[in-house]
Amino acid sequence: QVHFVESGGGSVQAGGSLRLSCAASGYTYYYMGWFRQAPGKEREGVAAIDSDGTTTYADSVKGRFTISKDNAKNTLYLQMNSLKPEDGAMYYCAATRVRPPSPEWWLLNSMWGYNYWGQGTQVTVSS
Repeated sequence: QVHFVESGGGSVQAGGSLRLSCAASGYTYYYMGWFRQAPGKEREGVAAIDSDGTTTYADSVKGRFTISKDNAKNTLYLQMNSLKPEDGAMYYCAATRVRPPSPEWWLLNSMWGYNYWGQGTQVTVSS
């Protein structure tokens, strides 16, 4: 059974850092990644990592966020630096065992029907 446990969210001032973690059940996934959803907005892809460790980022977070995974621990991470108020959202860990057309496509299509989702962790960034 697919199961994710997320942690690491919280409140931080603009310019600060947070690290999110997602402990995943022991399956092999084509892509794992992070999505976020702010109140009144659609869910958007933030970062993805494939089974070989290749990473893809949304333009809005490039240079500030780093996605990584520890295969031994089956844990996904998102290091978020230089946080901005607009980064505040509920962050969701996601994974798919069915290969999408590309990681960029996957990040742009959060309604991909083959996604598994975590319960979310809240990130609040104050100005």
